[in-house]
Parts: sequence; structure tokens; C-alpha cells
Amino acid sequence: MQWSDEALVLGARRHGEAAVILELMTRAHGRHLGLVHGGRSKRLSPVLQPGNSVEAVWRARLDEHLGIFTIEGQTMRSSRLIASPLALYGIAAMASLLRLVPERDPHPGLYAAAVALADHLDDAGTAPALFVRFELALLAELGFGLDLSECAATGARDDLAFVSPKSGRAVSAGAGAPYMRRLFALPAFLHRETGAAPSRDEIRAGFALTEFFLRTHLFEARGLPVPEERSRFVALSTRNEASAGG
Repeated sequence: MQWSDEALVLGARRHGEAAVILELMTRAHGRHLGLVHGGRSKRLSPVLQPGNSVEAVWRARLDEHLGIFTIEGQTMRSSRLIASPLALYGIAAMASLLRLVPERDPHPGLYAAAVALADHLDDAGTAPALFVRFELALLAELGFGLDLSECAATGARDDLAFVSPKSGRAVSAGAGAPYMRRLFALPAFLHRETGAAPSRDEIRAGFALTEFFLRTHLFEARGLPVPEERSRFVALSTRNEASAGG
């Protein structure tokens, strides 16, 4: 068995004296693990850092085997991301979320969203909103997508302001006003182009929205806590931009 694919490095753990077991999110083969001989060498170790993009060749005698990766570096982001606490927590949180995806289950759309996020994780003005969208994409890929296109009560596509925690559907300001304490706020950047960067309150509302559905459908269902790295990333994202970028 053999295939080659582009991939995003999620992490690696030691195996023996010189090898590592590498975890990748690949474009066409999903989240995939494999052994890298010499993965702790001076040549390969910098390549196998979380957040880097690589070209991977996987070989195994049988499909169910762990297999062996041969890796070539493509886009080396790690040296840039390591300088930003926001980016370090972001890449760790993204990896934790991607581990909710069944191994070897292809999700090319989610892979593309992960790469786009990795490209901007050290940009405090862009990364938080991208991360919220990434979490929405993850929910959708795993069958728990939110419908933010129209009001669940009236069918209207304008003046959307809330999200129902029961249905995961948008609700307009008028229809939701009597029940607003039981609804989540829907930040504008998630359903329409505003031409302006989201405010800290909008980012906070976005993360509160995704966290509820992540908890309900993914974390609590598996007996898992929300990753600490995600909580740290959210905390940095909702501070002032000067602090978050440091």
C-alpha cells in the first residue's frame, strides 16, 4: 500500500531512540498517523513541527498497519508561529479539535480550513474570527452544522440576531426578542459581510456559540473536557489586540 498527499503537521511523539510517530491532517486521506525513521534528527525535527505543511508519502504492507511516512517540507510556519503565544495556543487547540475527526476519514474541506487558519494564527486581527469559522466547519463536517442562513421562525434572511440552542438555527431580532435570554447572540461576521473587523464582543459571542455546540455534540458525548489550549486561545483572542499579539 502506498499513497502521497499534502498534509498539515498536527504533532509528533517519540518512538524509540530516533523515530517519531507523526500525526498529520492530510487533504485526501484524513487524519493519519505513521512512523518517521530519523524524525528526531537535526534535518527532520524542524520539519515535523505543528503548523508546518509537508508532502507525505505513506507506505505499509497492509492498509490497517501504522505504516511509514517519508516527509518533505513545503511551508514552514512553525518558526513564525512559535514567536506568538496566540498562535501556539491556536495550533494546539486546532490539533485537539481535529482529533475529534475519525482517523483516516477524508475531510478535504476541513483540511483546507485548517491550512487557511494555520496561515493566519499569528495575526491577532484575523485569527480569532477564522478560528470560530473553523469550529463551525468542524461541526458541519461531523454532522452537527448550524443553519445561519435564515430565521427558523419566519424564514427571513435579514436582521438575524440570535441562534437557537435547541435547533442550531438562526432567529431574527424580532422573532427572538421575547426569548433572547434563552438564545445565543449571532455575531454579524458569521452571516453577512460587514466590511469591518469583528469587535471583541462579537468574537466572544462567536466562541460562546461554537463552544456550546462543541460541548453538546462532541466533548460531553465522548466524556471529554474542552481543551485547555482552546480556552487559552479564546482568552487571548478576547483581550485587547496589543496584548493578544505579544
